[in-house]
Amino acid sequence: MDLKERAKQLYGIQAGPGGELAGMLRRCADAYRGAPDWVDREAGIGTVNYARAVCSEAARLTCLAVRIGVSGGERARWLQEQIDRAYFQLRRWVELGCAWGTVILKAREDGIDLVGPERFIITDTQGGRVTGAVFEDRAYDEARQRYYTRLEYHRFLPDGRYMVSNRCTQGGSPYDRGREVDIEATPWAGLAEETEIRGLRGPLFGVFRTPEANHIEHDSPLGLPLFAGAMGELRDLDIAYSRCAGEIYDSQRISLVDERLTEQIGTPLGRRREMKLPRFVRRVFGAGPEEYYREIDPALHTQERLAGINALLGQIGYKCGFSNGYFLFNERSGVMTATQVEADDRRTVQLVKDLRDQLEDALRGVIYALDAFAQAERITPPGAYEMVFDFGDVTYNREEDRNRWYRYVADGRAPFWYYLTRFEGYSEQEAKALTQEGGSGK
Repeated sequence: MDLKERAKQLYGIQAGPGGELAGMLRRCADAYRGAPDWVDREAGIGTVNYARAVCSEAARLTCLAVRIGVSGGERARWLQEQIDRAYFQLRRWVELGCAWGTVILKAREDGIDLVGPERFIITDTQGGRVTGAVFEDRAYDEARQRYYTRLEYHRFLPDGRYMVSNRCTQGGSPYDRGREVDIEATPWAGLAEETEIRGLRGPLFGVFRTPEANHIEHDSPLGLPLFAGAMGELRDLDIAYSRCAGEIYDSQRISLVDERLTEQIGTPLGRRREMKLPRFVRRVFGAGPEEYYREIDPALHTQERLAGINALLGQIGYKCGFSNGYFLFNERSGVMTATQVEADDRRTVQLVKDLRDQLEDALRGVIYALDAFAQAERITPPGAYEMVFDFGDVTYNREEDRNRWYRYVADGRAPFWYYLTRFEGYSEQEAKALTQEGGSGK
């Protein structure tokens, strides 16, 4: 029983992606995990899982040198602690968001959960922003051998109140409909069935989704996987690469040797012993002396195949939002200088900026939710806070940066100890001691 059916059973909600969109999301999820529907082992068609490579690269660029600061009083310090605990999850969250199209960052009293599209249904939107959703949580009681499912429904009521409802089912397997049970008879005993919160300006979660429009369901609040428009090219890439790899695998030189030439000299008649041969030698029985020995040395067409593979990679990169030529085999690619970015890689920079905007929006939403939890549970005294997002320059070049800062030092606009800490690996204390030793207190 899927989430849509459970939501209808427990809350009477009829929501969720339609059949065509749901099918596309499943196909993309399979491609991302390395099991696309075009893999055919008998035909020799495997996968290089380039869908994951695209999402991983987009996440790497998006989270490059990201810093998130929350300033203010005691409340801000607590919020900063929650962000710091989730810091090393950010790149994984962005990669999964690119792979699934939409993920939700859901606030808890003690941190942040990432919820994938198989565990939520969006129920309400306002002005294009998500304001209501149903979240699924599952648990297994080994002692009772029972499966439990909890659906947590978040929404704003017409009068502005924010409601969180919990309904639970119990079943003998994770797939049956189960029967509704009291929450106190489940692993979530202690949670309130209904919670009302007043004065909220937004939901208790943040939403990260890919920036491009959903061309399958125009009215859907769900984003599409970053590579959804390139599924055909991803299939062709797997076929082309499999053919290339198969040709290389089959390219071993083969020597055909008449089996009469493989008998050891001096072997008594009737006690035939064959010589131990290399693995590339095959015994045959020739029709005449001229066929006693022959070599088969297949020619490789690797360069021609790589040209076709690179053409496919160019199409995939462009359809996923990267600049032309960003993904290539056997060539150095990527962002090198600001001039190149301006001329060649503008699409990549724009994609990264759009993804960073989406990440910032999602994090602002979940931090607001954490602030609401802290207020409701009286975790810290109330207080205003300010958020600052700082992302690394995607065009960053360390040598250019080093030379720039060295000029700052030479011109007297920056202290030398700062240069040593930034580029030479010294601690601040060591760098200041070294500059004072050398007679420069700058």
